[in-house]
Amino acid sequence: MSKRALVSVSDKRGLVQFAKGLTDLGFEIVSTGGTARTLKEAGVAVTSASDVTGFPEILEGRVKTLHPNIHAGILAKGEQKHLEQLDRLGIKPFNLVVVNLYPFGATVAKPGVTLEEAIENIDIGGPSMVRAAAKNYERVAVVVNPDRYEEVIVQLQQKGEIDRQSRLEMALEAFTHTAGYDMAISRYLNRVVDPDGFPSSWFVGGEKVQELRYGENPHQKAAFYRGYGNTGGTLAAARQLHGKELSYNNLVDLQAAWSVVAEFEQPAATVIKHTNPCGTALGFDILEAYTRAYAADPISAFGGIIGLNRPVDKKTAQEISKTFMEAVIAPSYSSEALAILETKKNVRLLAMGDSPKKEQEYWIEPVSGGFLVQEWDDVRVTEKDLQIVSQKQPDTKMLEELLFAWKVVKHVKSNAIVVTKNKQTLGVGAGQMNRVGAARIALEQADKEARGAVMASDAFFPFSDTVELAAQRGIKAVIQPGGSIRDEDTIKKADEYGLVMVFTGIRHFKH
Repeated sequence: MSKRALVSVSDKRGLVQFAKGLTDLGFEIVSTGGTARTLKEAGVAVTSASDVTGFPEILEGRVKTLHPNIHAGILAKGEQKHLEQLDRLGIKPFNLVVVNLYPFGATVAKPGVTLEEAIENIDIGGPSMVRAAAKNYERVAVVVNPDRYEEVIVQLQQKGEIDRQSRLEMALEAFTHTAGYDMAISRYLNRVVDPDGFPSSWFVGGEKVQELRYGENPHQKAAFYRGYGNTGGTLAAARQLHGKELSYNNLVDLQAAWSVVAEFEQPAATVIKHTNPCGTALGFDILEAYTRAYAADPISAFGGIIGLNRPVDKKTAQEISKTFMEAVIAPSYSSEALAILETKKNVRLLAMGDSPKKEQEYWIEPVSGGFLVQEWDDVRVTEKDLQIVSQKQPDTKMLEELLFAWKVVKHVKSNAIVVTKNKQTLGVGAGQMNRVGAARIALEQADKEARGAVMASDAFFPFSDTVELAAQRGIKAVIQPGGSIRDEDTIKKADEYGLVMVFTGIRHFKH
């Protein structure tokens, strides 16, 4: 029986070489549209799908392969009665289906794309062929991933066929390919139909980046996935340039580090331990920002994760290399910086690229039997959003300091208190069961430096005791959301001690 391959791909990586390999093995190649043109121009013999169907491509290419002569050739089992029926009807079976789909995700990611453009990039014939071939994997091999081409050719050369296990694996890959495609369409149309709402069904999908050694603890298995349609500028698309394999906890901390420094337009640095920023600072350049962030709490910083929002230069790399750090995440690294940091065998170096995204769309949290979905906390408070509620009025410099503290406290586990001075954290109280306890930790860490500093609280003060404690330690200004039934007591206490108090109207709980 002659060997036959149906080839129709959007992603043409390695296509010509693969097709030539198939023809060398005696395959007849049936193809459509742009794929057929590409192969013919490369000198590969191609049979047009129209010649197989006896029907021209119609409706501007919307109908090309939706025909019994195509689908019966794919779906026929290897049983005698199926093959006899094909023979009576003059239909030749396909042994191999090589199809991947129109780039719907890339299309809708383009700025200004219209609904009409998106609809025209919904593939119909492609998914039908892929699913048919995957269903019939016992007889037909389906290839949706160009990275499989070499493996397919080698097996055909060595065995004359593709083994059953490989066909089953490729069938799984095919169904995953169409599932991801349909999820992308569903997500897009949901945004069109109800831009501000949550869909009735929520799909989460991604491709595995790597198996991880373990999860939060050695007894937990874990893996890292990149979401479908990821267009770069995210942690999942970041490039690891050097160092040991990333761990689960590394990745969680790297996300925390990047989220902090992405808040700032000025050169910013942070050191993360257990998802909390133990030191964060701004600087004239990235070197100054890093040295100040590290100096904010050098004891906690040891073995931490560094986040930088500027490319790493030689001098900053030299400073980083003076102590043990688990990982560094930054937009990029100079060649000199890489040469210095690569002398540290184990430190993981991640590059986010020149156009990193500052935010994600949604945050997903699993619960038993389901999951929670919320919008990413990407609200940015500016000076014009602030409400000054104290008798004492702040100047511009103080407002800038308060906003710096506010951006940091947003990324500290609740209950959270942050003390800062001169755009540098002095004390961080994270994850405490009561707010005055968080304040005590932050103020004790700041010690004498607390005098003249400012304090930020991620949520309102339920009582005035925290403000009183802050004033006694020398804090001169406080920024908080406001909204407590005891706000009047808190404001009165601030006025009693001559503190500036500013409300944001926004809460930043981080559980």
